[in-house]
Amino acid sequence: MKVIEKDEKVKIRLKINGKDYETEVEPRKLLVHVLRDLGFTSVHVGCDTSNCGACTVVMNGKSVKSCTVLAIQADGREILTVEGLSKDGKLHPIQEAFWDKHALQCGYCTPGMIMQSYWLLSENPSPSEDEIREGLAGNLCRCTGYQNIIEAVKEASQKLKGH
Repeated sequence: MKVIEKDEKVKIRLKINGKDYETEVEPRKLLVHVLRDLGFTSVHVGCDTSNCGACTVVMNGKSVKSCTVLAIQADGREILTVEGLSKDGKLHPIQEAFWDKHALQCGYCTPGMIMQSYWLLSENPSPSEDEIREGLAGNLCRCTGYQNIIEAVKEASQKLKGH
């Protein structure tokens, strides 16, 4: 195994929202910061401790909090952010449901909440309310009280069944 010096940069390749990116990073740089540097500003830095979920993305089909992933750990991986959900200017059904059910207020947690919901519904297309609550437990919202978020995930589940 090669030892990387403190200030040495490492070249990594990422596929983000279907597009290939190549960048150089310091080994200690977190994925959340690389994503933001590349222009994916929906990935929010909330707590840097994995408690809030504002930085949630889907990496290789799994929900991850990008503040807990070193960028070099993501080398060669596929990453989906909220920017990658809409197609041809049309919102994804989960985004539509969040809009329809007023499942946001300040919006800071919303991208992470949507990405966690996306992952949850990909794993369980018909979750119960308890399963939704458990699935979103690692994502915090300080504004909404969660009920509209729960309703949005229920609606998105129904919308996705129609697709």
